[in-house]
Amino acid sequence: MHPADSAQADKPGVSGAILRFDIPADALGAHDPQLSAVLAKAGALAAAQKRPTVIRVTALGQDLRYINESIWKGVPVHSSNKPVLENLTAGANQTYSVSIEPLQSGG
Repeated sequence: MHPADSAQADKPGVSGAILRFDIPADALGAHDPQLSAVLAKAGALAAAQKRPTVIRVTALGQDLRYINESIWKGVPVHSSNKPVLENLTAGANQTYSVSIEPLQSGG
């Protein structure tokens, strides 16, 4: 690992995100099939990365199960590189979002 890589790894934020998108509240409320498909594709994309990834989901607690299940549908059952799923509870006026980022190893 190059020194520049480790300096970059220590910076929080979305700069290193592989993918990030907001979830429209109306699509989520309706459990829109297109939203389900996009979430599944996000799961597949995360599993297809060469390095381990973390999928961060920001939403209200009652919506996390639906979002998580939709994401896992895209992850191949026998994937050797299963992403880590991290749920963050959204505040009242916070936008729901999904981001896929490289998993930062603790070392």
